[in-house]
Amino acid sequence: MQNKTKSITVYTDGSAHPQLKIGGWAAIILVDGYEIKLEGIEYQTTHNRMELQSVIKSLEFINSDLNGYDLVSVITDSQYVAGIPGRIEKFKSSNYKTKTGISVQNTDLLKKLVQFIENMPLNFIKIKAHLKSTDKINYNRTVDKRCRSIVRDAVKKLS
Repeated sequence: MQNKTKSITVYTDGSAHPQLKIGGWAAIILVDGYEIKLEGIEYQTTHNRMELQSVIKSLEFINSDLNGYDLVSVITDSQYVAGIPGRIEKFKSSNYKTKTGISVQNTDLLKKLVQFIENMPLNFIKIKAHLKSTDKINYNRTVDKRCRSIVRDAVKKLS
């Protein structure tokens, strides 16, 4: 697919069942008037990993299937994800370790996301989670509902 616009907007979200460690992620990429929906499920995972995975999978898709953009805006309700661009230097200077020398959680995904941040024109926008109604399509709520549905369906299959 050729991208003739100058910007792409991505709504991302992730969710996980803490006891069963089943997670789902979803994203909607808005480009040239189209909605591209991505989603996935993972096992032995956490909520934060799913939040990261939704962004990474979206950026991988954009890098492989879209071109010609000047900016990718990543819309997230995750403070964790939205704060990563501001922590890159700290991650790198500590070699992704805590003060006690333990690897920070999600190092594998953080390294992937940092590479995207350093090599793509990205803007992270933190929005309030779970807003019920707006005067236009609420893509954040849509991806949130999809993530939770993925997790619920996987949990039901285990029952």
